[in-house]
Amino acid sequence: MGVDGEGIGKIDGFPFFVKDAVIGDRVEAKVIKVKKGYAYARLMKVATPSPDRTEPRCPCHRQCGGCQIQALDYKAQLKFKENKVRNNLSRIGGFSRELLDQVMEPIVGMEEPYYYRNKAQFPIGADKNGEPVAGFYAGRTHSIIANTDCALGVKENRVILEILLDYMKKYKAAPYNEMTGKGLVRHILIRKGFTSGEIMVCIIINGDELPHEDKLVDALKKVRGMTSISINVNKENTNVIMGKKCRTIWGQSTISDVIHMRSMESIDAGEDIVSPDDSGITFAISPLSFYQVNPVQTEKLYSIALSYAGLTGTETVWDLYCGIGTISLFMARQAGQVYGIEIVEQAIVDARENAKRNNIRNASFYVGKAEEVLPRLYQEEGICADVICVDPPRKGCDEACLATIVKMAPKRIVYVSCDSATLARDLKYLCANGYVLRRARAADLFPNTVHVESVIMMQLVEK
Repeated sequence: MGVDGEGIGKIDGFPFFVKDAVIGDRVEAKVIKVKKGYAYARLMKVATPSPDRTEPRCPCHRQCGGCQIQALDYKAQLKFKENKVRNNLSRIGGFSRELLDQVMEPIVGMEEPYYYRNKAQFPIGADKNGEPVAGFYAGRTHSIIANTDCALGVKENRVILEILLDYMKKYKAAPYNEMTGKGLVRHILIRKGFTSGEIMVCIIINGDELPHEDKLVDALKKVRGMTSISINVNKENTNVIMGKKCRTIWGQSTISDVIHMRSMESIDAGEDIVSPDDSGITFAISPLSFYQVNPVQTEKLYSIALSYAGLTGTETVWDLYCGIGTISLFMARQAGQVYGIEIVEQAIVDARENAKRNNIRNASFYVGKAEEVLPRLYQEEGICADVICVDPPRKGCDEACLATIVKMAPKRIVYVSCDSATLARDLKYLCANGYVLRRARAADLFPNTVHVESVIMMQLVEK
């Protein structure tokens, strides 16, 4: 299987990439595009199914672009993802198989790999009869596959979507048309706090207000757990989902959720046990906040990062790309001082509020690009670091940021990654500048998709 989850089959040594085929299948496929050294083919029939093939729960899994490997048994999914991380570290990072055997720990999977997403963004469009529909885009297109009951989302999504679609039909709120730029309702964002049970709904519109907003509010506020209903204005002709302005039309402007620390013993045992003395850290989440979408696995991911940091209570920690302070506040519980940097101003406002909410006084937050703020604070104010934690976007760290990290020479670097290819590239740079890879672990935050998170720890080589 390829990195995007497609099956790779061969005829006389010539490779064909076949979407929806899984490793071990024998299939009939229709060739659709031939390149010089490979070709693409469409799955027509599974002649002999793989022992790892399973029946997907979602009837739309082949059309929808969201779940690329739902037909693969979950244990095989974990093996595929672990190999993906390992292969990137080896091929791109240049790490030997022997070293990876030593440092890589078993991937952290889920007991229930469905209904795990606390956030969903559904595009709104029209069917061939002009009736409003909600669902997801088909792979590599902007054609909406109508589906109000995604197997990865929470049960409340379906109820909320049906309320919105009924409202649109009754009050003539037209769905947005990307081709013409006309229409009103573009997307609906739904978030749920798994610990708090609080639900947020944000309707993204191509205008300033909805007709008869009060009628929609009356219907939505009856949903159990409904806490926040808002409107986000996006009048731009763009693929960006959210605009910059939100207006709360009922309830609170945020919902809350709690992240707990997990012991490595419970993670290794596959248990979801919270220590009795761990009250967790409470976060306020707005429509525009970045917050990990899988809260069960997020607790495990951040607990691994905390364990890798090896904090004793005296260290100065830098958390780059800190978002609303999730990892920063985790670290602050066991560090001397934590500094967080994030480019999104509203996220820093949220991070500071989250620190106050949890009575954490040893965390400070700065707005700006990590590659600009970090060198300035290091050079002008002489702020050093014992541990630096980075959790960058998919493109990885900017080289200027990596260069400053090397100059600061922290004893340990903890790197949380959502793309093991850019992770491997960045680790190669750090290894060429005085660091050695000590620990690595993959965590599955997105079951039934090809995406996988990783946590690594690098240590400064003593000279």
